[in-house]
Amino acid sequence: MTRVLTSGRKEPRSGSIRSVVIFLHGYGANGADLLGLADLLGEHLPDTLFLSPDAPENCAGAPFGYQWFPIPWIDGSSQEEAEAGMARAVEDLNAYLDSVMVDEDVLPEQVALFGFSQGTMMSLHVGPRRDDEMAGIVGFSGRLLAPELLEDEVVNKPPILLVHGDQDDVVPVRSLPEAAEALQKAGFKEVYAHIMKGTAHGIAPDGLGVALAFLRDKCGF
Repeated sequence: MTRVLTSGRKEPRSGSIRSVVIFLHGYGANGADLLGLADLLGEHLPDTLFLSPDAPENCAGAPFGYQWFPIPWIDGSSQEEAEAGMARAVEDLNAYLDSVMVDEDVLPEQVALFGFSQGTMMSLHVGPRRDDEMAGIVGFSGRLLAPELLEDEVVNKPPILLVHGDQDDVVPVRSLPEAAEALQKAGFKEVYAHIMKGTAHGIAPDGLGVALAFLRDKCGF
């Protein structure tokens, strides 16, 4: 049985929902951590609803936050526990996305994923394996998990933007070109990248600006 994700939301400024951005937060954080970005993006995307669910598990490595799946080198879990946790979180996230499209009466091509760190890992794993192609995926400061499986498991190939800080000491910046290479090898035609200079594990204004342009120009928001 899938777990129901509790979600924060910011309504579209226009009052009319024509697109949806779903934020997926990082390890040890919560949905509120990214929902503040809706205030900045919403100024330019007035018809966009912003949703930001809490990940499904309490986080052993950060007791007041949540995780999509365990991370062995942080919380002492086993690799098997991490893989099982991710498989379960994938089911949870897919069920959540299905419910959003029904509840908000939107089509997949009106919905974009916007991940940070572990949320990026979830976005890059789940989005391309869904039956229907979403509008796009924005991934900050994350990596593509199991890149060797993507080519055989990919179902659709939405536009993807990868953004990373060059001073990231949590997820190395080399994760960006590694992900881009694997995506291109799997046949993705629209893979975009931006390096945030002087930025650690976070979201800088220049990166957010590039993400906004991507949502408008490539996702049609």
